[in-house]
Amino acid sequence: SCFVVFRNGGGGRETRGEGQNFPTFTFVAELSGLWTVRFDPKWGGPASVEFPQLVDWTQRPEEGIRFYSGSATYVKTFDLPESTTIEPHSRIHLDLGNVRQLAEVRLNGRTLGVLWAKPFRVDVTDTMKPAGNQLAIEVVNFWPNRVIGDASLPADQRRTRTNIRKLTADTPLVPSGLLGPVTIHVSRD
Repeated sequence: SCFVVFRNGGGGRETRGEGQNFPTFTFVAELSGLWTVRFDPKWGGPASVEFPQLVDWTQRPEEGIRFYSGSATYVKTFDLPESTTIEPHSRIHLDLGNVRQLAEVRLNGRTLGVLWAKPFRVDVTDTMKPAGNQLAIEVVNFWPNRVIGDASLPADQRRTRTNIRKLTADTPLVPSGLLGPVTIHVSRD
């Protein structure tokens, strides 16, 4: 979201010079490669699995992930690239890219907030270290995938129960998870 501010009564261009009321973001690095993802086994997911890259849960071969609904935590350790220069008045941001549906970000043991709308970006300036950053992103998706998965199971193996009959074993799954790319940016005012 953004605010649009009209100065001088909104009638024309400001005479004090041109400027902007939002920061400019500069790409620093992508957190690519291996992620450890922890699901809740009570809801059919594996306790821990490694994702070589960020993908939609519905594209995974494991039924416990493809039909998973609930929260899963992505964990990664990373270093800030040595070439990163932080100027005075600059801020460091972590951008999660595409998230289905919402995420809570924790960096080095500190909770940085819940992100529920684009851009899925959080300021990490006061929490980021040059090396050994411990990142945990808890992602929560919507519940239809579990109901869709349960529709093809015998009644005694289902994990959900609902009176909504629109979701069947043939209903397309809802994209879920941290889809990324997860990137680091520096902003300057």
